[in-house]
Amino acid sequence: MERMPTRKWQKAAPVLTLRQQALRALARREYSRAELARKLGRSADDPDALATLLDEFEASGWLSDERFAGGAARQRQGRFSQRYIVEDLKHKGVGGDTARAAVDALAQDDYATALALWNQRFGTPAANQKEKARQVRFLQSRGFALGVIFRILKEAGNPVDDED
Repeated sequence: MERMPTRKWQKAAPVLTLRQQALRALARREYSRAELARKLGRSADDPDALATLLDEFEASGWLSDERFAGGAARQRQGRFSQRYIVEDLKHKGVGGDTARAAVDALAQDDYATALALWNQRFGTPAANQKEKARQVRFLQSRGFALGVIFRILKEAGNPVDDED
């Protein structure tokens, strides 16, 4: 196979150390420890060196699961349920206690959040069962419990049947 000639104006990408890669990633946005380990793990030759580097970053305050969880929870506040936010943070590698503490700090009420989302998206009671199912699916996809969803629909004027 023939190689393409390199152009004079193109520079070869510099080879970055693991530390430089980590600093560049953290300069762009916050990461949980697990996310950063996964991202850097692809290019790390030595897993022990990566663990040491992450420990050093945590000790210096550059990497914090608590700070990441707080920021991610605030970003999702008002658009998702508490349960959804906690599960999303756990999926990103944050511990369960840390995720729950970040969500508790929001003081978000799931009912008020779901009602605001429903009013913003729909605002009127469903005309038929198909539309009602669409409204239920929308709120479920945001992580709200069926009890909260049916309470909102009932108060909006939608009859809630047990047979649905």
